[in-house]
Order: sequence, then C-alpha cells, then structure tokens
Amino acid sequence: MPIQGEADDAVPVISIASVGDFLALLKPRVMSLVVFTALTGMVVAPGPIHPVIGLAALIAIAVGAGASGALNMWYDADIDAVMSRTRNRPVPAGRVSPGEALAFGIILSGLSVLALGVFTNFLAAGLLAFTIFFYVVVYTMWLKRWTVQNIVIGGAAGALPPVVAYAAVTGTVTVESLVLFALIFMWTPPHFWALALFKSGDYEKAGVPMLPVVAGDHETRRQILIYTVLLAPIGMLPWLLGYAHWSYGVVAGLGGLGMLWLAIDIWRKPGDMGPAKRMFGYSILYLFVLFACLLGEALVMRVLA
Repeated sequence: MPIQGEADDAVPVISIASVGDFLALLKPRVMSLVVFTALTGMVVAPGPIHPVIGLAALIAIAVGAGASGALNMWYDADIDAVMSRTRNRPVPAGRVSPGEALAFGIILSGLSVLALGVFTNFLAAGLLAFTIFFYVVVYTMWLKRWTVQNIVIGGAAGALPPVVAYAAVTGTVTVESLVLFALIFMWTPPHFWALALFKSGDYEKAGVPMLPVVAGDHETRRQILIYTVLLAPIGMLPWLLGYAHWSYGVVAGLGGLGMLWLAIDIWRKPGDMGPAKRMFGYSILYLFVLFACLLGEALVMRVLA
C-alpha cells in the first residue's frame, strides 16, 4: 500500500493549456508587427530572393519573435500577475505552467535560428539569435526590472527584424537596413512612454522602473517630446537617402508632424491622459503607414523594373 503523499507524486500532471493558450504565448500582435517590418526589409533589400525561401525566412523570423514572447511571459509571470493589462496571460492565469512556457520558447528559438540559417545564410541566423538573446536576457531579465532606460535600450530587439530580413536577402548589413532599425528604435520610447503615462499605476504595483514611476509625469512628457523631435527627421531618412520616393517623403513628413503635434499636446497638458492615449494609438498607425509606404513603393518599382 503506498505511503500517503507518494500517490500524489506518482500522478502525472495533465496540462490544461489549449492551442489558443500556446498561440497567446507567441504574442501574436507583436509577431504581426515583426512580420510586417521584416517583410518590408526583405522587399526593400536589393537583389532577388526566391518566393519560397522568402516565405520560409519570414516564418522563421516570426517564430523567433514568438519564441521571445513565450520566454518573456515565462520570466515575467510574477510581474504580469500584478498588472491589469497582463494578468490574464496564459502563465499568470495558470493555464500554461512556467515549465511548459520555458520549453516551448527554447524549442522554438532553436528551430527558428536553425531554419533561417539553412534557408538563407548564417549572418541572418546569427542576427536572429542575437535578437532573441537581447530581448529575453538583456531586456526581460535585466533592463526591464533594473533601469529606467529599459525601453530605450531594449527597443533594439524590436528594431532588428527588418535588419535580419535584409541580411537574409543580401547577406550583409547596410546603411539602408540600419535606417529601418533607427526608425523603429527611436519610435519605441515615445510609443511606450505614452502607454506608461496612463498605466503608471500598474507599473508601480509591479515594481517595474518605467520612466513615469521613477522620474515622474513631467519628465516623461519632456522625454516624449525630445524623442519625437529626433524621430521625425529619422522617419524622412529613407527619402533623403534616395531609396524611397516622393510619396514616402510626403507621408513621412506629414506623419512626423502629426507625432510632433501630439507630443507637444502631451507636454502642454500635464495631468491630462487624453493626449497620451491619442499618441499611443497614433504612433502605431504612424509606424505602420511608413513601413506600408516603403513596402508599396518597393513592390511597384520591382513590377516596373
């Protein structure tokens, strides 16, 4: 007869996670942005790539982004459980165990890097591996919990997918791909600090040193304005450097003015969260429209060539 307590140890734990829960671990909204910016980097890159290889590369990059999301959710389960925006994620909600999320993320990370190396080249695979490492280890495990510069430095991870895709086509990293990196990198702070302004209570409860929590509302609004002033001309660089056309220049110019107007509105109205909410929503549209314009122009030029 088994000793009491041993029977429980012998019973295997059955996962209650659904397919939808594992898909949620991949952060599909973030993944969709990664795929879109990577596709733009791939199409903007000079030189042909076979459609099947291009599709395989995009899938590998998407899976790598999803793996990063799963590992982020594994490590941040304690923080996510405190914040209203994230408490229903699969790990803090108890639908996926931490071990399942960790194994899922590690396996997908390895497969994505290996697949990209096999289908394209080892520079692209190395850049993807570095992106995953940077997001999980440098940002999630270190920057996010320990420094107010978490979003600024950590934004490099979200800015690398178009560089990875560009390298998948060309086997190189050039000024053109680095401009795409710079655009996303400089966009990230005002985008996330706008969110942090009206979610600062959540970050404070979770102990995350976001700028509004550490430096206050006034400094956050000032930093949003500074980074937006720097972002607007960077958004124009593809046109100024000659690898985007006049339509992009017009869109980037008007979009940048819109970002500046909202940043000034945030600065002028301390205590009013309306401008911050509008900036958060508009900034997503701004980045999408700029990359859509780059993608559209590049596709048209390939058809006409």
